[in-house]
Amino acid sequence: KVTIMEDPDQNIHLKNLSLQQATNEEEALNLLFLGDTNRMIAETPMNQASTRSHCIFTIHISSKEPGSATIRRSKLHLVDLAGSERVAKTGVGGQLLTEAKYINLSLHYLEQVIIALAEKNRSHIPYRNSMMTSVLRDSLGGNCMTTMIATLSIDKRNIDESISTCRFAQRVALIKNEAVLNEEIDPKLMIVQLKKEIQELKNELELVTGKQRTSELSQEELLQLDELIETFLEDNDPDSALDVGSDMRKIKYCFIHVKQLMNHSKISNKKSLSEHVSEEGYNKEEGEEELKKLKQLLQQRDDEINILVNMLKKEKKKAQDALLQLNAASAGSTYLKQCLSIDSEERQGPSSQFSPKEAKDFTSSVQRLPFLSRQTGGGKMSLGCQEAFKIFKQDRADSVTIEDNKQLLKQRFAEAKCLGEKLNEVRNTINHLKGEITHRRIQRAALAVSSPSEELNTLDPVEEKLRMQIEEEKKSYKTMFNRLKVLKVEIEHLQLLMEKAKMKLQKDFEIWWSEEVINLQV
Repeated sequence: KVTIMEDPDQNIHLKNLSLQQATNEEEALNLLFLGDTNRMIAETPMNQASTRSHCIFTIHISSKEPGSATIRRSKLHLVDLAGSERVAKTGVGGQLLTEAKYINLSLHYLEQVIIALAEKNRSHIPYRNSMMTSVLRDSLGGNCMTTMIATLSIDKRNIDESISTCRFAQRVALIKNEAVLNEEIDPKLMIVQLKKEIQELKNELELVTGKQRTSELSQEELLQLDELIETFLEDNDPDSALDVGSDMRKIKYCFIHVKQLMNHSKISNKKSLSEHVSEEGYNKEEGEEELKKLKQLLQQRDDEINILVNMLKKEKKKAQDALLQLNAASAGSTYLKQCLSIDSEERQGPSSQFSPKEAKDFTSSVQRLPFLSRQTGGGKMSLGCQEAFKIFKQDRADSVTIEDNKQLLKQRFAEAKCLGEKLNEVRNTINHLKGEITHRRIQRAALAVSSPSEELNTLDPVEEKLRMQIEEEKKSYKTMFNRLKVLKVEIEHLQLLMEKAKMKLQKDFEIWWSEEVINLQV
């Protein structure tokens, strides 16, 4: 049982009440939900889930800025009052009547405290009348800010209770407090600051009096000085200081240690400079090798360009011959005359010239080959090599074979997909028919139990019809399945033929490309 205790400073302490520490919001919410599960809830004529007890959830918060000795403390009371009902109106009895009396009495004491706080001339506030008002003393009339949320019923039958609730909230709004921050000084941090200040004053006094020490520094003191120097050098704050006191022994040691660190840093810089020079020499050798590779690549690209130019000249000559034949077939066409005049003008010029626009129009009309992805010596093909391959494969029979096999393979795939869908439909139909047979048997068995005169051994015409449908579906399933197996063999055979044709076309191109490169070099 929770009991109230009061100290000489009139601070309330609750005995047998636990105080849990929460490091984050989630833990605090879990504690809130845990406390809410302990509330008493009962059904009344006015409310199906009426709370039969008050609930107070108290949060103690402490905050402190880093490096500051000031601690700010606050306390937050979250109060949920129990449901108050008029006994004369509800007509309850027994345990509900007893609970209603205690609830209304505690709310009456709370209202007395609120009325007393609203009256400025009142010298006595009746906090001790109930446990709830004692616990909420510092949240009502102390250094606090209080907010009340009143809930009303929209039912006309509860208009009196709604008016009473509004009056209660109005009385709470009349309470006026002047709240100030609860700040205090952290004694431990204050002690540390005072000790530091005392030590600084002692050091200043030693410098003024001229009192110096002549004994050697201990090993522990030297380690502490090394740590202080390292921390000072690593600190990027321009206002940081190296504080070793007024002891000249420590000051001299710090200067010597910093000097050693500076000399060591200079030696390290010289070593790194020499290593950098050696790395530059090594990088120079790598640069020469890279330059050699780039020259070889440039020569390769030149060969590709020359081969493409020769191929484009041949294609241009073919196009001119085709235009001449077309002109002879339809000499009366104005459009062909214009083409012939343009063609004659082009043939009057040097045959080695080929405009970039014509080359672009020609290469854009060549179909791409998606499966070719390697060069003669392995790896990805260059752009020039790819363009040469596009032109090379135009007049090859293997390319036509590959395209025909592609179309045939596409048809076989579509047929196989359609057969697969039909097989699934037939399988579902068979399963459905089997389910109907099972359902029919269950119906006949139930009929036999209710009517013993019915004979189960007689053949059911409906079941026989379903069996015949299942047999027909099975035959259809078997036929389509065999066809699907044949299609699988055909697809695998077509894929093998396509792969062989691709390899042959690629091998022929590699041989032709090598011969063209050799001819250019000769």
